[in-house]
Formats: sequence, structure tokens, C-alpha cells
Amino acid sequence: MEPNTTKFNSLGFQKAPSETRVVVAMSGGVDSSVVAAQLANEGYDVIGVTLQLYDHGAALAKKGACCAGIDIHDARRVAERMNFPHYVLDYENIFKETVIDEFADSYLGGATPVPCIRCNERVKFKDLLETAKDLDADCMATGHYIQRKHGKNGPELHCAADPKRDQSYFLFPTTKEQLNFLRFPLGRLKSKGETRALAKQFDLSISEKPDSQDICFVPNGDYASVIEKLRPGAAEPGEIVHADGRILGNHAGIIHFTVGQRRGLGVGGLSDPLYVTSLNVEDRQVIVGPKELLKAHKINVSEINWLGDQDFFSTKQWKLKVKVRSTRPPQDALVRPKSQNTAEVELIEPEQGVAPGQACVFYDERNSRVLGGGWIKNAD
Repeated sequence: MEPNTTKFNSLGFQKAPSETRVVVAMSGGVDSSVVAAQLANEGYDVIGVTLQLYDHGAALAKKGACCAGIDIHDARRVAERMNFPHYVLDYENIFKETVIDEFADSYLGGATPVPCIRCNERVKFKDLLETAKDLDADCMATGHYIQRKHGKNGPELHCAADPKRDQSYFLFPTTKEQLNFLRFPLGRLKSKGETRALAKQFDLSISEKPDSQDICFVPNGDYASVIEKLRPGAAEPGEIVHADGRILGNHAGIIHFTVGQRRGLGVGGLSDPLYVTSLNVEDRQVIVGPKELLKAHKINVSEINWLGDQDFFSTKQWKLKVKVRSTRPPQDALVRPKSQNTAEVELIEPEQGVAPGQACVFYDERNSRVLGGGWIKNAD
């Protein structure tokens, strides 16, 4: 039998692009539209899929939030322009059950959730990925800014080439199995300008479309109003209490506060600025105090997804870099496994405003590799 001399294509398959089927997850934004257009231009068998995630309504059909009604229209126009099939899948029920409901419940539980991570984990990289396989696709491509690189033990997840656009914090739950099937063509680009230039090159109408900023089902960044609609009557009043025990005032509901918050506390007249240091859900108390109380040295993390080559338990502690907020740079830390999916993270330098419900993402201290992460349960 003669060896296969066909070169590997740009998606890593040893066959012609025309024989490689790729499902592209299209939100209607610039990034995923460019991915779909570029792959179609290279001759791949592209199928575009857009998810309808919620009942849009006039309030949500706005620029700056992904997957609203206008975005479905924009995705369809790109498919027509580049001549590939496009489908809209109704995922409203799945999205509500796996993302929105948990967002509401965790917020009421005093956490600060990151629903975009749950959406990637439970909808896009789970149900949509399975749909792609049902369509006999060889892989699924997305517009995320992150890199998939070939390592000695299989594909690895790496930060994007452009640190300003890097989305590794939001993709830490990606499993090794999912990584085998996923592709991220934009991860190697050096800037968003390159993406927009490609959109113009392909004459896409969305080349100047603004980036999405808000959580798609929180139209104006007003979490509290969304929670009140999802859980009517859940916002119960309580006390604002200083860390030293003094009662400073009253609040209209814990859902109006997050750990680290300074503005809008409603307790003026004090000489030093106060911050929300914790939320006591059981007693409906918002605990406030000086900035120093926000510093955390140790973090308990659960639901860990480990992407390292060696077993998570192969050492008592891992010397890594970790990111505890999407907007903060990775910090040096020691990660000590407690069980297969829990760990204690000791920060070498304390971080401020570490909040339950946020992610703690692990990075290799030597390079750009993403080693997984978990969810912050508590910190001290």
C-alpha cells in the first residue's frame, strides 16, 4: 500500500479542504463571520450554525450583545455572501436550564457568576459540538481568540497571540476530547485590526460591527433587574454591616452587590472608603470594610478541568500562574490538589476582590499554555 503523500491542510487534516467538512459556530459578529468566510474562501466544506439562545424581545435586540435577532440576520448574510449553508438552531430551553437558571441561583447565593464560561462549557462545546458531529463534520471552528497547538501528547490549549484579545479565561473548561475536535483560526492573529481587515477583504457587511460587550441576556449590564425578572420577590432587604460589627445602614437586596464593589453602597459620611468584602446570604447582610480586607492569599477551587500532560495528582503541588479575574494578568501561585476536582490555590502575592463564582484559570509558568482551571468557592 502506497503512503498517503497528501499534505496536511490548514485545519490539520491530511486531505483536501474540499473534502474537509467544518461546522462554524456563528454568532453574527465580526470574529466568527471572518472564520467562516476565510474557511469557505480556502475551499472547505463549511456549514454555518447560529444558536438562538433566548427570546430576544425589543430590549435585547441591540448592538453590543451577541446572538440577538439582528445577529442571526447578519450571520445569514455572511453565509449568502460566501455561498455556504447556514442553519439556526433553537437552543432556548437548553440555554435557560444550563446557563440562565444557574446564573440567577448563584447570584442569589452571593456568588458572582460568569455565564459566558458556562455557555461555552455546557452549550457551545457540548450540545453544538455534538450537533457538528451529527452533521458528519471533521471539526468545529469558532471565532474565539485562543490557540490550539500540537504538543508531544496531543493538542494543547494556548493563549492568543494578541494578549488584549485573549479569551483563555472563558475557555478553561475545554476538555482534551473537545480540543481534538475544535479549531480556533483567529488565535494566531496579532490584533483585532487584522480580523476587521479580513472582513473587508471578503466584503462582509459586518466589518465595522461593534464587539459584543454585555452578557447576552443582561442587556445593560444591570444584573439585578434580570434576577428580579427571573426570580420575582427574591431581592429581600437586609443590613449593611461593617467588618467590625457596626450596622451602617440597610439595603434593598444582596443581588445589588458584588464582592469588591465600592460605589453605590449607600453608606456615606465615613472618612475612609469602604468595599464589599463578603455577602452573608443566610442573614441577608452585606459586609463592608477597608480595602485591605479584600486581599486573599488562599483560594479553594472546585470542578477542576486539568489539561496538563501528567496526572493532576502526580505531585503534591504545582508551581503555576493563575488568573482569578478576566481583567487581571496571571499571578504566581502554588496549586495543591485535594481531590480529582478540587484544589487549594496559594497566591504568592495576595489578590484583591477574589469572588466566589468567578474562575481560577491555570497557566504554565514557562510558556503560553493553558492548563485548565476551576471555580472559586471561597477565599481568605
